[in-house]
Amino acid sequence: MSYHKPVLLSESVDSLEIRCDGVYVDMTYGGGGHSREILKKLGSEGKLIAFDQDLDSQRNIIDDERLFFFRQNNIFLMQTLEYLNVKKVNGILADLGVSSHQLDKKSRGFSFQPGYRLDMRMNQKQNIDAIEVINSYSEHELSNLFFLNGDLKNSKKIAKKICAERKNKKIVMTNHLNFVLGTFFTEKTKNSFLARVYQSIRIEVNKELEFLKEILTQSKKLLSKNGIISVITYHSAEDRLVKRFFKNGCFNDEPVKDKFGNSLNPFKLKFQFLKPSESELKLNTRSRSAKLRAGEKIS
Repeated sequence: MSYHKPVLLSESVDSLEIRCDGVYVDMTYGGGGHSREILKKLGSEGKLIAFDQDLDSQRNIIDDERLFFFRQNNIFLMQTLEYLNVKKVNGILADLGVSSHQLDKKSRGFSFQPGYRLDMRMNQKQNIDAIEVINSYSEHELSNLFFLNGDLKNSKKIAKKICAERKNKKIVMTNHLNFVLGTFFTEKTKNSFLARVYQSIRIEVNKELEFLKEILTQSKKLLSKNGIISVITYHSAEDRLVKRFFKNGCFNDEPVKDKFGNSLNPFKLKFQFLKPSESELKLNTRSRSAKLRAGEKIS
């Protein structure tokens, strides 16, 4: 667990209502914490298929013949299940957070603490990183991503300040970016403000919202009847997508309907959402923004 302390561990695994002979998917393997709990509930006939594109996650692979680990983006879920000759799964779990390991390892460039080289790639082999986004995106593009990914109301001013600074010197290090943004926060608001800026950039680097939409869309086809998908979100942009998808069966404000006006939403909510308990928050402060939502496929 030193690699990463799993958030909402018992709540998320319990929400899947695991069958001992079922087939389950861990979309974000990380330190293997959620996978380990799922395996405890599976019998000898059960299967767990896990994904993680981060090279560092491979050191955490559990030696268990019921586990099938794939070091690739979870967007390839459907193709991977075809390869394994698996037509339907009983449950899908996706923990969308950044691991403690990624935040704490300076070379990964996820943290806003000074002295880090900006990177933020979950897949270390991809070309685009945070430096590329900050220094090559247009002012309009930066403004949009700060507004949509971080709910930053002064996104236009933030983007303008970054674009003015990068004309003088390329922004490569966290302390440089933090200095540029210094006029937008006080000592009291510094951490929350920078967290949202860095979150916005990280989401863009890793195309997180696009991949989340793809995962949710694929779940419609891949879950068996009464199968469950449980998703742990950490910020409003992704939580809105998950909430809307479970409520409407799509990413629009209105549900999908047939020509007679009947809802075509194949999901029902298992509960509104769950948050970490007070005891978990004391042990893991990074869990404070987490929300668990779960949907059951009813058709």
